[in-house]
Amino acid sequence: MPDTPQQPSVLFVCVHNAGRSQMAAAFLTHLAGDRVQVRSAGSAPAETVNPAVTEALGEVGIDISAEVPKVLTVEAVQASDVVITMGCGDTCPVFPGKRYLDWQLPDPAGQGVDAVRPIRDEIERRVRTLIDDIAPAGGA
Repeated sequence: MPDTPQQPSVLFVCVHNAGRSQMAAAFLTHLAGDRVQVRSAGSAPAETVNPAVTEALGEVGIDISAEVPKVLTVEAVQASDVVITMGCGDTCPVFPGKRYLDWQLPDPAGQGVDAVRPIRDEIERRVRTLIDDIAPAGGA
């Protein structure tokens, strides 16, 4: 039986885990399927996912209505190969051997769906580039 490469894992982190990190995780799950293990978390999670974010993703056929913000844990960072932060500042733990990316994106908190759409579209573009980098179709 041939060796199967380990499935890469990605953790998306923002402060509230209610907008950007939820969109990024949803796109990565939707586009990469089971080729990538996906997590998202927030350093200070909100009570619920931003309704404008849920609506904006629904417009492109992705349903995150069942998602809830999750708290960032050291274990989640340790279990991830790539950690992508989105405005969580110094609250994200850093471990040697992990790949860290910081995506500077506007915060959709308090914004309507019209303001969320361009953020959604930019996140989708970045996630597609990430997939090509860490989990290309047809293997490495």
